[in-house]
Amino acid sequence: MKRVLLVDDSISVARQLEKILVESGDFEVVGQGKNGLDAIKLFQTLHPDIICMDMNMPGMDGITALRTLMSLDKTVKVVMITSLGGVGDKFSEAIKLGAMNVISKPFEAENVLKILRSL
Repeated sequence: MKRVLLVDDSISVARQLEKILVESGDFEVVGQGKNGLDAIKLFQTLHPDIICMDMNMPGMDGITALRTLMSLDKTVKVVMITSLGGVGDKFSEAIKLGAMNVISKPFEAENVLKILRSL
């Protein structure tokens, strides 16, 4: 079972993701954060297999957090979540920085599971 850390400032998105992951039986949600700083702190204490992180959050955004996470551990598997879609500078920057994939909001359970199971 893969251990997943969810980081999103939207409680409803985090709950939706958690439900999808837990009901699949393939994933355990080991923690939740609301911004990039939470992602870094929780990564260092929980050591998840995968981090699902929103790209746009108050305080430290997901791109900044991704940069820091990659400097701490180049093997960390991060999937970015965004309402920006699969185009634009932030999408490209996330992939260049090391994100494994980007999931667009609103998302479908099958798509989320397919991406995370491939990691």
